[in-house]
Amino acid sequence: MALSREQLAQRVARELRDGYYVNLGIGIPTLVANYIPAGMQVMLQSENGLLGMGPFPTEDEVDADLINAGKQTVTAVTGASIFSSAESFAMIRGGHIDLTVLGAFEVDVQGNIASYMIPGKLIKGMGGAMDLVAGAENIIVTMTHASRSGESKLLPQCTLPLTGAACIKRVVTDLAYLEIADGKFWLKERAPGVEVAEIAHQTAGELVVPKTVPEMQL
Repeated sequence: MALSREQLAQRVARELRDGYYVNLGIGIPTLVANYIPAGMQVMLQSENGLLGMGPFPTEDEVDADLINAGKQTVTAVTGASIFSSAESFAMIRGGHIDLTVLGAFEVDVQGNIASYMIPGKLIKGMGGAMDLVAGAENIIVTMTHASRSGESKLLPQCTLPLTGAACIKRVVTDLAYLEIADGKFWLKERAPGVEVAEIAHQTAGELVVPKTVPEMQL
């Protein structure tokens, strides 16, 4: 069975490490804030100028002036800092973020990512994604394996305008965890209950399947 958005966030949260500075992109990545392992010290950074973002607020905790880059209300942990977006992007471009989690429309076997524009749809720009893929070496993309129409989002070559080139090495989808190397997708884990044949069917780019593919631990 394919993972829910919350389960995707849980799996990505397993990639966090104590002491990490982490940027969470808009969409599914923002949910990772709710699944930081107990006792782990992680500082979440938002492009609009917040370091030390906490989980989403309860109804009693909502502060309309405290938002993330997606304009969702958030909380701040003890020790959080608020600063200008210029300083925030200096952190990103300066390579000071240990892990970036992004959503995407497409990823291909060369590690290219398309995440900001679908032709024919109104867009306001790519936001901070271009800076994040340029300034971070450790990036995880999390998304559905296929589009709503059933088209694979793991491709031989991206068809949409690129956000960044050759910058993605790991992808967590609702069906699988994959790594990208040598112009191929390498299947590392499968979602609980999902068969390898289904993953292969939904992956348009070249897929390397080992003899044994373990189920994800959430």
